[in-house]
Amino acid sequence: MPNEDGTPTVEELKAKAYQPMEDAMKLHPFYKGKIETTLKCCVRDFQDFGIWYTPGVSKPCLDIKDDPEKVYEHTNKGNTVAVISDGTRVLGMGDIGPKAGLPVMEGKSLLYKYLGGVDGFPLMVDTKDPDKFIDFVKLVQPGLGGVNLEDIAQPKCFRILDTLREECEIPVWHDDQQGTACVTLAGLVNALKVVGRDIAEVKIAFIGSGAANVAISRLIFAFGADPAKCRVVDSKGILHKDRGDIEAVKAEWVDKWKYCQITNGEQRTGGIAEALKGADVCIALSKQGPDTIEKDWIRAMAPDPIVFICANPVPEMWPWDAKEAGAAVVATGRSDFPNQVNNSVGFPGIFRGTLDVRAKTITDEMCIAAAVELAKVAEDKGLSADYIMPTMDDWEVFPREAAAVAMKAIEQGVALRTDLTFDQEVAEATAIIARARGMVQDAMAAGYIPMPEGSRAPTPTRAAMKAAARGAGDYAGEAVDKAVDAIGPAAQKAADAAQTAADKVADAIKRATERKKD
Repeated sequence: MPNEDGTPTVEELKAKAYQPMEDAMKLHPFYKGKIETTLKCCVRDFQDFGIWYTPGVSKPCLDIKDDPEKVYEHTNKGNTVAVISDGTRVLGMGDIGPKAGLPVMEGKSLLYKYLGGVDGFPLMVDTKDPDKFIDFVKLVQPGLGGVNLEDIAQPKCFRILDTLREECEIPVWHDDQQGTACVTLAGLVNALKVVGRDIAEVKIAFIGSGAANVAISRLIFAFGADPAKCRVVDSKGILHKDRGDIEAVKAEWVDKWKYCQITNGEQRTGGIAEALKGADVCIALSKQGPDTIEKDWIRAMAPDPIVFICANPVPEMWPWDAKEAGAAVVATGRSDFPNQVNNSVGFPGIFRGTLDVRAKTITDEMCIAAAVELAKVAEDKGLSADYIMPTMDDWEVFPREAAAVAMKAIEQGVALRTDLTFDQEVAEATAIIARARGMVQDAMAAGYIPMPEGSRAPTPTRAAMKAAARGAGDYAGEAVDKAVDAIGPAAQKAADAAQTAADKVADAIKRATERKKD
């Protein structure tokens, strides 16, 4: 039962938080995977196989041989991203191996397609050797438009990314680093507006010093935060100049040793509690909770603090506990709580823009451009303590983000395609993403994607209804076209009725025609 004021109880909130994991155990075996290969070319009859395969395919092959850049014209390379992982650091589960990590990489691929119109697919690598991993990526890059590195343990993830960015001819991106940094910066920009603070003046406690927070802090410092005012915490405490344990491995932990030198100007020592004391902002990507951060530690922060608790699948503390402790703005990495600071609103649009201008790499400046545009989308809708970030439902964010990234790539000289304006990229990306979403909607409507028990299939897209009408005959097609255009996508029942009526008209015309022939 809810509380007397109608708000859910803590028990109800916890049950809601764990529900997606229970549903996942039912729906994953129901579908036996989340993605599949489908066609984008027509198959009018079996003669078309001679065009798409042998002998016809030999001509595009030779065209590419003469001019390797033609591969982007003749194939899907330019819209393809491989999500590559060794399964050594998967979400909050750690080293679970490449097979166990596959559901996550399939999920990532699903998001790439549905949110960005990008053809993502998983590649699980059965090695923990970073050199073999690097060699593998370099060997498969001819067939890819880009690479999304995912869930790779540190510190090797830093060397893998740096090496591949330097040596590959296609953009290589580590979403746990760059993607998380981009969306976190976007959330921070707007959270600071909500509480009325300046990024150059705030004290930030970064809880956790893994791949995510190293990249987040780097991007936030580049955007104007003062490293000396900030503190970084790892599993052994606050980073400072006397951390001999890090100095002893500084050749391997380059970034962590650097932060020992440039952060924590007052050289504070201690753990999470001491790092948070007096801080304006907490950015936690560390051990999953809900008891990693305590309420008393939030109470000891500066007034009206900003608290990002982004461990997955369970945040470092429950958001309602952070609010009770005095947090003015609370964000998590989950879609079922307000203010989801999650890569899902970042990487699909970022790679959309990157691929559309055929950028050779994804720079930090491109990430900052994406973050600023993300923040603008939310600001355009009206900021509040419970709305600092666009959600996946705000799907216009992805074309705008793509355009911001594309323009920055052109400005920096890393794009091979430069004949594009911001508005043109928004239009192109919108069309590509709408097509991807529409294909899923129509597949569900037609039953090609079956619906789970208790779920209703959606109405077909307007394009699908018009296509069905054209198949029913000219008179019926014209009637349905007018009905679909008039009622809009929201009036599903009316659209269904129009389609039924059109089918009856077409059937009546057909029967009348047959009677005349007789």
